[in-house]
Amino acid sequence: MGHEIVHQPRLAWDGARAFVAAADTDHLYPWLGRRLATLLGPAYREALTESRWLVRLAEREEAPFVEVAKWRARLDDALRYHPELADGLRALTADVVFRMAAPGKAAGRG
Repeated sequence: MGHEIVHQPRLAWDGARAFVAAADTDHLYPWLGRRLATLLGPAYREALTESRWLVRLAEREEAPFVEVAKWRARLDDALRYHPELADGLRALTADVVFRMAAPGKAAGRG
């Protein structure tokens, strides 16, 4: 099987948007935290927890956008220094997007 070309900025952007949206849900947040810790390390679970609280407790409407920007930079750095993570990050992002679209069917399982 050949290697796909990964557009790292796009993957980081897509992951950032999906992860911040999932962090603000009760059904996906714990599952995603575990998956991020497994794929990228425990610091990413901690960052997800921070994002969750900043988005939920923010008094400013732009808080989710700020968190997405932080996650984009975080994921872009991870991919820049560890390009071998691209397939796992792509799969996790797709899984989050799927679970966000079908929360009653796939939320937090697996």
